[in-house]
This record gives sequence, C-alpha cells and structure tokens, in this order.
Amino acid sequence: MSNKIDDFIESKVLETYRPIIAQFRELVRSEFPELKEELRGGTENYYGVPVYRYKRIVITISPTQKGVTFAFSEGKKFEDKYGLLEGKGNKTLNLRLSKQAEYSDEIFRYYIRQAIEIDAV
Repeated sequence: MSNKIDDFIESKVLETYRPIIAQFRELVRSEFPELKEELRGGTENYYGVPVYRYKRIVITISPTQKGVTFAFSEGKKFEDKYGLLEGKGNKTLNLRLSKQAEYSDEIFRYYIRQAIEIDAV
C-alpha cells in the first residue's frame, strides 16, 4: 500500500467517496497484482492523481466534488456491454461514480481486463 496514495485520498477525496476508491484498490490488489499503483503528475498548481500502470498507464482516478472518475486510457477500444463509459476523447473514456451503491467489482473486472489486454499488445 502506498503512503502517497493514502495521503492523496485523505487530503483530496471527499469522505463520501473514499469507500468507492477503497473498494477499487482492494479489487486491484487482490485480482490484478500486475497493475502498479502510483501517483502521477503534480505541480505547484495541480495535485498528482493515482494511476494504474501495466506497460503504460491504463487507469487514472480523479476525484471531483460530485464523485470519482475512473479514466480508462484506451476506453474507446473497449466493448461496453454495461453502457457506462462516457467521454468525447479520441482514446480515453470515463466511468463516473457518485455513490458507493453504484460500484460493482464485476463491472470493474470487465473494464480492467480489457484495459490490460489492450495494453499487453
């Protein structure tokens, strides 16, 4: 477990949304140990954010005032049987959650597997 990421969650994520990130991190730790968790970016004006890397960064977590956004770097290439991914980018698509009840290990497993498969090529 990364102290920098714990500090980030403590200082930048509203308490209401911390359980969402905790569930996600537990899923990654237990089922996707090949993903490396790290803090990326950060300047004087902007804080860094947690990312998950296989060969490249495949998932970025961004907390907002309205929830948590999980950005899948190659989301445009995903099959989206749940219809939950959104975004207008050329590559990245987002999954936004604002309630812990919206979180599902099954859904995240589905997207994370695709992220790893695409990045492995």
